[in-house]
Amino acid sequence: MLGVGVVVWLSSELMFFAGLFGAYFTLRSSTAVWPPTDVHLAVGRTALATAVLVASSATMHLGVRAAEHGDRKGLVRWLAVTAVLGTVFLANQVLEYAELEFSISSHAYGSSFYLMTGFHGLHVAGGILFMVATIGLVAGRSEAPPGPPVTVCGYYWHFVDVVWVAMFATIYLIQ
Repeated sequence: MLGVGVVVWLSSELMFFAGLFGAYFTLRSSTAVWPPTDVHLAVGRTALATAVLVASSATMHLGVRAAEHGDRKGLVRWLAVTAVLGTVFLANQVLEYAELEFSISSHAYGSSFYLMTGFHGLHVAGGILFMVATIGLVAGRSEAPPGPPVTVCGYYWHFVDVVWVAMFATIYLIQ
């Protein structure tokens, strides 16, 4: 039941992000210069941060596998590693925001860039909090099987990763 609920919720999140992508491509198609001349993104560094986020999907998978085998210590270790990798990704986003020469109100590109990356960053932060809560549940005195909460945490994290790969390709590579 928990898994079905999370999948339904992730479907609504998919529609939310699809709306952001739709707005981005609509603005892009109706603007003469895209991106504007004041846009200079740290593509290389963000590509490295993207690789870190993709690697975090692998560590999340290892955490889910540990949960399936009843290995609570391994599960906690892999979730912690995943949370650290997610934090590294967010740190890059904060650094990039600090360096950018445009703001959310500079132009349509700025609005779409900050909305897309900002909402994704909030989802990454939410995923990290989810992992920390799951670690607290699993590492505590609970005798409940760790599988279900870790599995849905994994669903969420993989979703966030896939959305970012599409976002990175759209914003940083295709432009």
